[in-house]
Amino acid sequence: MTNIKKVGFIGIGRMGYPMAGHLAKAGFELIVADTSRELVDRFVTEHGASAPKTLAELAQAADVVITMLPTSKIVRSVILGDGKGNCVAAGLEKGKIVIDSSTSDPVDTRALGAELAKRGIDMLDAPVAGGVVFATDGSLDITVGGDAALVETCRPLFDAIGKSLFHCGPLASGHAMKALNNYVNASALITAIEALSIGAKFGLDMKTMIESMTAAATGRNNPIEKKVIPQVLTRKFGTGMALSLLAKDTRIMVDIAKAIGGYAPVAERCSALWSEAAETFGADLDQTYVAKLWEENNNVLLELKS
Repeated sequence: MTNIKKVGFIGIGRMGYPMAGHLAKAGFELIVADTSRELVDRFVTEHGASAPKTLAELAQAADVVITMLPTSKIVRSVILGDGKGNCVAAGLEKGKIVIDSSTSDPVDTRALGAELAKRGIDMLDAPVAGGVVFATDGSLDITVGGDAALVETCRPLFDAIGKSLFHCGPLASGHAMKALNNYVNASALITAIEALSIGAKFGLDMKTMIESMTAAATGRNNPIEKKVIPQVLTRKFGTGMALSLLAKDTRIMVDIAKAIGGYAPVAERCSALWSEAAETFGADLDQTYVAKLWEENNNVLLELKS
């Protein structure tokens, strides 16, 4: 396939909605599906898209199908179905393409890709990074796994939603890289929160700590500058990414390590802490609510007063 015109997009939530919107603005014909009928109707009205009754019909109408869903198990269910026929694979012809932009388990991605290959269907994994803000302005970072020629075929899609594209290797490499990146960010965020909470408990001034850490221990993209200062210390807690998603992503990192016989004790503890925060405070709360795990246990409030 060399000329992609019609794109089926499954999962138009907080990330998927603006991503699909950018594809529509770039000139692609969108066919959308979501569990929320309200979101589907709104997207159809705003972008002139269509919304078939079944996933099979969506797949039949599309050149490429993109999934943006919570977990790899849901992705597999949507693509391969439960044996009742209403699934993406039931409507795909040989040579069509599936792109999973969800943050999925790479082990599951490999298995799904193998199943699709038996049917003559190509697959890429292309998870995105940057959150709702970058999804909205079309500047996501995309890590892609799959055949290099297929990546180039789909590049116009990636160019419409992102500012940078990293081809990480064969299928599932993009998902593996996304899990590694999210683990580094998740562990850096709670490391900063832990340091600030112990400093606050010791009696150090918050402004002094932030200025010192920014100068001595962080880079431009460190969570201190992107999340702690603008979201935790202001008490806004509004990055747009849920606690449950970081809990899931750090768990994927642990699963990868286990699958390859790796040693990752820091990742195991990091994952446990994110899961604890999600279970304690609410899975749907913003990721920055993880700070409350340290605030409550240290009896401090991480706040930067003007």
